[in-house]
Amino acid sequence: MTTLRLGINIDHVATLRNARGGTHPCPIQAAIMAASAGADSITAHLREDRRHIRDRDIERLRTEVGKPLNLEMAATEEMLAIALKTRPHAVCLVPEKRAELTTEGGLNVLAVEHSLKQYVAKLQDNGSRVSLFIDPSPEQIKAAARIGARAIELHTGTYAEHPDDPKHLTALANAATQAAALGIEVHAGHGLDYNNVPAIAAIPEIVELNIGHFLIGDAVFVGLDKAVKRMRRIMNEART
Repeated sequence: MTTLRLGINIDHVATLRNARGGTHPCPIQAAIMAASAGADSITAHLREDRRHIRDRDIERLRTEVGKPLNLEMAATEEMLAIALKTRPHAVCLVPEKRAELTTEGGLNVLAVEHSLKQYVAKLQDNGSRVSLFIDPSPEQIKAAARIGARAIELHTGTYAEHPDDPKHLTALANAATQAAALGIEVHAGHGLDYNNVPAIAAIPEIVELNIGHFLIGDAVFVGLDKAVKRMRRIMNEART
């Protein structure tokens, strides 16, 4: 079975830093610690309003951490210019609304398929693997394949909110199978924690999980090193 990669989202270390407007705690330091504890990559969402991650953070994450950077961003011209300049290992295109607390649902690829195809091509021609953060919908997956995205990240938020309803896990498993059959690499994330991650980690077509808010929150109590190592262990056990 394919090894399951773990990406750690360090956005909310930056959220805490920005609450006081200074430099502490440093998201770059958090990324280095996460990498040392077993993270395979670092995820950071550069939002339009810069509510947590800042432009300078992206530059430093790209050059100082020693692990691949997965840049989450909206499909805007501003973000395209930043991604083309910084050349992150990966770009994950997500929907973004100013008023939302966190990303609410997946990107509607069908609604912007024509313009997104050119957008994705520019990023991938520049050397960044592009994934699309989408709901586990057959039509959205087909659209992702048509525009040439190399990966998708399945939105696991609905499953995380209703872990006892089997239809949500079934939808994710079916979506993973469909995407893999189309030659698309499958990732997953949103709302995952120690309790609900095993069922997702056990889906064989999924090769990467991106987890942030829960682990940063648990790190307040146990430390980031222990939180990442525990998640890594749970994922590995579920996989085997």
